[in-house]
Amino acid sequence: MPKGIYEVPYPNNEPVYSYAPGSIERKLLKQALKEAKSKERKIPMFIGGKNVRTNDLHELNPPHEIHHTLGFYHKGEAKHVQQAIDAALAAKADWENMPWEHRASIFLKAAELLSSPRYRYKMNAATMLGQSKNAYQAEIDSACEFADFLRFNVQFMTELYAMQPDPGVGIWNRLEYRPLEGFVFAVTPFNFTAIAGNLPAAPALMGNTIVWKPSNTQIYSAAVIMDLFKEAGLPDGVINLIFTDGPVAGNEVFNHPDFAGLHFTGSTGTFNYMWKIIGQNLPMYKGYPRIVGETGGKDFVMAHPSADPMALATALSRGAFEYQGQKCSAASRAYIPENLWKKVEKKLLEDIESFKMGGVEDFSNFINAVIDEKSFDNIAAHIDKAKRSRKAKIIAGGKYDKSEGYFINPTVIQASDPQYSTMCEEIFGPVLSIYVYPEKQYEQTLKILNETSDYALTGSIFSQDRNAIVLATKMLTHSAGNFYINDKPTGAVVNQQPFGGARASGTNDKAGSMLNLVRWVSPRTIKENFNPPTDYRYPFLEES
Repeated sequence: MPKGIYEVPYPNNEPVYSYAPGSIERKLLKQALKEAKSKERKIPMFIGGKNVRTNDLHELNPPHEIHHTLGFYHKGEAKHVQQAIDAALAAKADWENMPWEHRASIFLKAAELLSSPRYRYKMNAATMLGQSKNAYQAEIDSACEFADFLRFNVQFMTELYAMQPDPGVGIWNRLEYRPLEGFVFAVTPFNFTAIAGNLPAAPALMGNTIVWKPSNTQIYSAAVIMDLFKEAGLPDGVINLIFTDGPVAGNEVFNHPDFAGLHFTGSTGTFNYMWKIIGQNLPMYKGYPRIVGETGGKDFVMAHPSADPMALATALSRGAFEYQGQKCSAASRAYIPENLWKKVEKKLLEDIESFKMGGVEDFSNFINAVIDEKSFDNIAAHIDKAKRSRKAKIIAGGKYDKSEGYFINPTVIQASDPQYSTMCEEIFGPVLSIYVYPEKQYEQTLKILNETSDYALTGSIFSQDRNAIVLATKMLTHSAGNFYINDKPTGAVVNQQPFGGARASGTNDKAGSMLNLVRWVSPRTIKENFNPPTDYRYPFLEES
């Protein structure tokens, strides 16, 4: 077979379309939304290159329009998980032995398809309808970030392969980056279509084969991802898509001797449980499984008395309430000094008052619905608790209604106690909790912030005093894996801000960088000696 040392097309971040009135992209996305809503799709699992139907059909409804049916998915059972494992293992030899440039080409083609009108608007429309995202939030996620993952991962792969050891005299030392021995289990969340695509795609690019279980509330767009991969030429069995309950899938996967890795985004509790089961089952595995997870967050905004109040308020409006606060990185708690509070409060409340809330087809709606009834009820319970508490008062929002969709008004809680529950607990919804601290207690408040939460995903500092920024950067070293200065704590971009946190927020393996891809290979060192010795004796053995 002909060989070469190939340079892949250098990636650039996908341009974000504006969807402004009169733009062609706005027109095309409106058409895609109308087409998607006009028909009900019955979505099968995809195992070993075959559509698998069970006729155990479960309805898919837009969170903002719960009485409309988008379609149905075929729910699987334990036997389907086993079939997916078998298909992944059957495809493994051919896939890992495929020359790397051909694996790269498949995912580069997927990126080009995704960027084109053929898939961009279909993917965005599916994300908007299935996950209740507005046009801009869908664009930066399911079109741009997903395409960035696909393109930059190829670049990171080539850079990783190029990392080679030094040679010796008469010796050639080299590293080969083998895929893991077994299959990888990808468990993906509802809130980012890009994450749902990247978690199976990243280990697959490195030569692994995958069993992929998406969130039930993301299946509608997951089906479009699978269509994309198939059209890009992904061989059968490389990525196998299953729709089962989590415990059903976990029982089959974690009790299989060929389980080699977990790529996860979801709740901390679920991740902890998975890790525990994997640890208990270690004796049955061929090797130590790679465990990569990005979990929860209680992300903060810390303001110094020198901060710009207008920039700070805007960061809170966007950081806390874009996509209804359902981002792992969403601003959930803020610490604001007394000298700034009145200005910040006025601007923040004006912003919230101007928000429009409703369905995704009206592009003037900034706020849409939360993902499902379980989430709605949980968020509402936190709001109701704050209404009854002496340690908190609701200064904006506080209303909710699920008669037509799971709508919760953007809510701001002012807490008199920095340890009040909504300052500490992950809520994952449009609720921002604020503690107003004495102006002279900046350093003490940094200490409180650092010790308040078990999470350490994202956070930001607002200040025009460089010494205050230096102090916060030092004191909050372990409080956030993504730390922002004079910016909101959301909006990480592939290859610009590799994403991930530590503590209870995950393993910090940084999606959107080479650091993540390293986890999906097992390097082998090869030493070749061109002039091997022919006598065991060393010079030191001679007497004279």
